[in-house]
Order: sequence, then C-alpha cells, then structure tokens
Amino acid sequence: MSYNYKKITIKVGSNVLTKSDGTLNVARMEHLVDQIATLYKKGVEVILVSSGAVAAGRREIKLTKKLDTVSSRQLWSAVGQVKMINYYAEFFNKHDITCAQVLTTKDNFSDRNHYLNMKNCFTTLLDNGVVPIVNENDTISVSELMFTDNDELSGLIASMQNSEALIILSNIDGIYDGDPNSTDSKIIEKIGLNEREWMKNISTQKSGFGRGGMLTKSSIARKAAKEGIAVHIANGSRDFIITDILSKDKEVKHTYFDHDGRKSSNVKKWIAYSDSFAKGELVINQGAKEALFSSKATSLLPIGVMEVKGIFKRGDIVKIIDEKGQLVGWGKSQYSAEKVKVEGQSPRQKPVVHYDYLYLSEE
Repeated sequence: MSYNYKKITIKVGSNVLTKSDGTLNVARMEHLVDQIATLYKKGVEVILVSSGAVAAGRREIKLTKKLDTVSSRQLWSAVGQVKMINYYAEFFNKHDITCAQVLTTKDNFSDRNHYLNMKNCFTTLLDNGVVPIVNENDTISVSELMFTDNDELSGLIASMQNSEALIILSNIDGIYDGDPNSTDSKIIEKIGLNEREWMKNISTQKSGFGRGGMLTKSSIARKAAKEGIAVHIANGSRDFIITDILSKDKEVKHTYFDHDGRKSSNVKKWIAYSDSFAKGELVINQGAKEALFSSKATSLLPIGVMEVKGIFKRGDIVKIIDEKGQLVGWGKSQYSAEKVKVEGQSPRQKPVVHYDYLYLSEE
C-alpha cells in the first residue's frame, strides 16, 4: 500500500529524541530532518510537532539545588527549547530549508478567535515554504492547562490544518494485539474506523520520558480518523521510517488507522478537540440522546435537557452527557446556563446547541 499525501503532520515523541541518560539524541534529530527534507523537495507540506526541549535542557544545565518537578521542567524546557530549535535550524539549513518555531499552550486553542489566529499563522508559514516546528510552551503551562502530551497537540493541529495524514512516531512499532513485551503479540497493521476489539489491549502505562502513552495515541488516532485524516503510528527509532512509510516500494510494519473520507466543518473540528475547555455540562434525557445519534441531522433542544451544571455564557463550550453520566459529545451553547433552564419551559424552543456546532463522541 502506498500513500500519496501532499500535506502531513508529523509528531515525534520524547522517547524517540531522548537517549537512555535522558539527554537529547541529536543524531536522531538530524536523521528526522533529512527525511522531512526529502518530502519537502517532493512538494509535500510538513508540520513537525516535536518534543525534546526538556531533554535538550537537561543536556545543557545541571541542577545546582533541588527543585520541584514543575520548576525543574520550566528550567530545562526554557533552556532546552532554544538549543533544540537551533539544532533544527542548523539541520534544515543544510537542505536550504527555513524552519520556524511555534510555541503554544492549550489555552491558545480554547477561544475560537485565538484558534483562527493560530490557523492563520501555520497557513502563512506553509504558503511561504517554511516548515513549522511546534511544541507546547512548558515554561508557562501549568498542569490544568497542559495538553495530555504532544500527541493531543498534533491531533489538534493536523485537524486544524486539514492535513491528509498524521504520523505519530513512538519508540515501539505500533499497536499490538497483546502485551508489546510478549513474543506472542503481533502488530495490528490496519484498524478500521468502526473497529473496537483492539482497544482492550491498549496499555494505560505512560511512556518513559513523555507524559502520554499508547492510550493517548490511540484516542487521538481514532478522533483524527473520524475527521478524515489517515493516521500512522510507527517506530521513530527505526531509520528512514517516515520516507519508507510513504514510499510505494517499501512495506513497513506499523499501525495504520483507516479514515472517514468525509471532512467536518472547521467549527466542528475545533469543537472536537475542545473537551477540556468545557465550561459546564448539559445532562440530557434518553429521547434527546437517541435523536442526536439518529441518521437525521438534529440539534439539541432545551426540552431534552434534564439538568444544567456549572456556569457558562452564550458561546461557551459545554459537555453533553446522558442520564447515566456517559459522554454524548460537546457543543457551543447558544444560551447562558440560566437561560437554558428558562427556555426549557418555553413552548417555542430554539436549539441550545445547533447541529452545526455539535460534535458527538464515538465512544
């Protein structure tokens, strides 16, 4: 199988770019750039989401006194981000390619206007032949405002920029049908959009130097596939992994998530990744839930809302759950929390969440 993509997002994790002693693997970085340069010269637009700042900082500076986890991460990432982007700039310059640094926090995506500004930034860079290198700004992010890890960030950016594919590079070959450490386990090479059986084998263990793990990767992969993006999870420690995956003449064992060819609207894409930005919750009855999941495009009406939780205003993102507390989806509320309660008694009802601003969970 060959893949002919013109725009891709590549995410490289901490475990790929970090050596066993916790410092940055510069040789692996250079090899990664060489592969991206090959694609670039074939006309492929690439956005690189790269971890590694903490590892780079750890290589540059040794702690002279004991610091808490947050402070040491801030120190290493502040120092390391400069070092890391300089390495990338040097390696791309060898190919006569200009790269740019884009640092972001989760909060930058919570507001629709900020989201659109971010989208415009990437579009401008790509239109001018610049390779964007993205990382979360760990120097100012705090736990409640942090992405799960860069997997989550890469999924959001791939969706935002209408990437045809998202390649997630980890330190294992993909998703296995059992314990990855067992010799009896095999790589699941292709996962269909509606397949669920493989999920029972996903480990909840975090990766060695990163904040995420295969559970996060698979969750992001499913969401991206639903948005029409092909997803590849592969071993970034393997030489030529990116170019081999995209080559017509190579077959590389990895996990490929088949995708839905349909593309969601840009607003729905933003809402799809806005779960952690929700200001409140709407508890809906079974009838409303069945209507939302029916084949007919349906908005959520106030009469279907049983309970309103939290304080939110018109235009805020709200989480929608059923009577059992199970996730239904997210949406942009057309009313404040108090107004939803009032409208529930009105004979002529307008939607609380219009279909155009509603994203249903696939869980």
